[in-house]
Amino acid sequence: MNDRHDDEKIPDRRRFLECMAWAGAGALWMMKGGVAHAGMLGSGNAAADATFRFVQISDSHIGFHQAPNPDPVATLRETIARINAQPQRPDFIVHTGDLTHLSKPEQFDTVKQILGEAKVDQVFCIPGEHDVIGDNGKAYFAHFGGGGVSGGGWHSFDHHGVHFISLVNVLNLQAGGLGFLGTEQLAWLQQDVAGLSASTPIVVFAHMPMWSLYPQWGWGTQDSAQALALLKRFGSVTVLNGHIHQIQRQVEGQVTFYTARSTAYPQPAPGRAPAPGPLKDLPAGQLHKYIGSRDVRHVRGSQAIAVTDIALG
Repeated sequence: MNDRHDDEKIPDRRRFLECMAWAGAGALWMMKGGVAHAGMLGSGNAAADATFRFVQISDSHIGFHQAPNPDPVATLRETIARINAQPQRPDFIVHTGDLTHLSKPEQFDTVKQILGEAKVDQVFCIPGEHDVIGDNGKAYFAHFGGGGVSGGGWHSFDHHGVHFISLVNVLNLQAGGLGFLGTEQLAWLQQDVAGLSASTPIVVFAHMPMWSLYPQWGWGTQDSAQALALLKRFGSVTVLNGHIHQIQRQVEGQVTFYTARSTAYPQPAPGRAPAPGPLKDLPAGQLHKYIGSRDVRHVRGSQAIAVTDIALG
């Protein structure tokens, strides 16, 4: 079976990192004119003529039990309920990592159960560094499949004219906690995009940022520049990642980078605290304003992607 699939079909669950569900109070991404645009989920500003839509959620951290959110299971379930209540069902969901907090079997079981409550055809996942603790992702892949090339998990698929690329940058963290892709994955990426037209819209999923957001906290990927060089010829490249539990946006040439909220808890803005970690001093009752999901839409024949971030509150 080829890595790519018919434009009119959802990516084959056997050929991608599969989760079983959707969650998060997210952001709406719309592909329109080859450009990604953001909007609020359910706000009515989403393009009615969008060919398809999908949702991104991230950093559920099931197993976390501290302030400011001692019950991330509840907020994940609440997010799923909000997604299920939307009048337009997304084509698929992608979870960009840290499904669990400590890679425990029971935590993976809980995530799989909750994600299975989503009323979508498919949900795909990529691992975060919290999902590969102690076993380099063995338990994660056993629960969610999608070992991908050489068991590393990276993969790609086509959907309605958009080429989606899932990269894994958490298996061999570098000094300071920076993400790392490695030569094997980079060689695969070069081959994967070689036959694509430069007008093909590209959407990249990764857990850790693919730009140097704040290397002092490990918020970046050491060899991301090599990956981005392989995508330089494309007119529209959108990179969606998690890891930092907040919305940040960066534009470099034709590449637009977006980071997503967590469904569990927020982290401080870059450099605004001695170290990254849960923001524990949120005002009472304000947690839901800092967590959420992302909705993405695309109009067939365009290069643009419309992106909408949605707070759970």
